[in-house]
Amino acid sequence: MICVREDNSTENAAAAATAGRRGGGRKVSSTMEDLSLHILDIVENALSASADRVRISIHEDIPGDLLRLEIEDDGRGMDAALRQRALDPFCTTRITRRVGLGLPLLAQAARESGGAIELISEPGRGTTVRAVFQLSHPDRKPLGDIAETLRTILYSRPELGLRFDYTRDSEIIATLDTGGP
Repeated sequence: MICVREDNSTENAAAAATAGRRGGGRKVSSTMEDLSLHILDIVENALSASADRVRISIHEDIPGDLLRLEIEDDGRGMDAALRQRALDPFCTTRITRRVGLGLPLLAQAARESGGAIELISEPGRGTTVRAVFQLSHPDRKPLGDIAETLRTILYSRPELGLRFDYTRDSEIIATLDTGGP
């Protein structure tokens, strides 16, 4: 885990966090304009943690005015110390850049739209990221191109066991299960 704090840390972090192009040519930057880019970033983290299976669930609860996003993997998981620092934008396990803005930006997006984030992880048991957003909040980021995000994930790791579920109230909107390991 690398933790960096500098003067003007917000400006430096945003500039340093631009990740450029990732699988399939989707641009992921420190702005992360839609939730599908957050999903792509978190799945990339799961793959870096040796995940063989990833489950992505999106649920719109219209009467409750909530949008729930959950990403679960079977990767290495995190110990308590790493889990505690995972939402700090100035800490990362990556060696390619000195900041890790994926989870902190998702947490910020959730908070800005009246929601919250939860991170559950144990070594050897994988990681689950749960984010909740107020569905009608004017600052909630749009879902974005979920289909392209799924294509990008599967293009970069065709052997990945990927399960995707999108529901609205009790109605199934979309589902995908590649099987996998």
